[in-house]
Amino acid sequence: MAVWDRLKDQAKTLQQSQGSRASTGGRSGGHGSTGGSRAQLVSTLKSQLASLKTELKSGAYRDASMAMCALVAAADGHVDPAERQHVESMILGNEVLQNFPPEQLRQRFNKHVDQLSLNFQQGKADAMQEIAKTAKKPTEARAVLQTGIVIAGADGNFSQPEHMILREVCTALGLSPAEFQL
Repeated sequence: MAVWDRLKDQAKTLQQSQGSRASTGGRSGGHGSTGGSRAQLVSTLKSQLASLKTELKSGAYRDASMAMCALVAAADGHVDPAERQHVESMILGNEVLQNFPPEQLRQRFNKHVDQLSLNFQQGKADAMQEIAKTAKKPTEARAVLQTGIVIAGADGNFSQPEHMILREVCTALGLSPAEFQL
């Protein structure tokens, strides 16, 4: 737990420094914001996840992360082939997710994307159920959300639908959206 507490303190310090910069003007922390603060947050979350790599080896984390990635990819209600391939390549290049065989990740991600494409509401309910399984393990729950934020923020911008999905996941996991600048 000491590792997680240290990471939480680092994230809080980052949030505070971003908050003080935002008070001098410009948009801060809101959905759709661009610029250094989101990129910095994504970078910090990537580092935090990498430092937890040895702890994040459970099947529950793997499955919930793939459900999370599919939800982010389909947040606007559809996933075109190029977007699917782009998210899949980010998954396979993610340092923590390299704990798992690539074919397992691909299979689980594509299963969720296919379900979301066929029936978004049912696919979303199934993905949220998979994600909720990590709620009893705070380190895994936070890591699943962080994985989603890293995927959503890879382009430096969170769309409104991505923002809403990430907030819903916070609720499902019992996490505060404010902790993650959502």
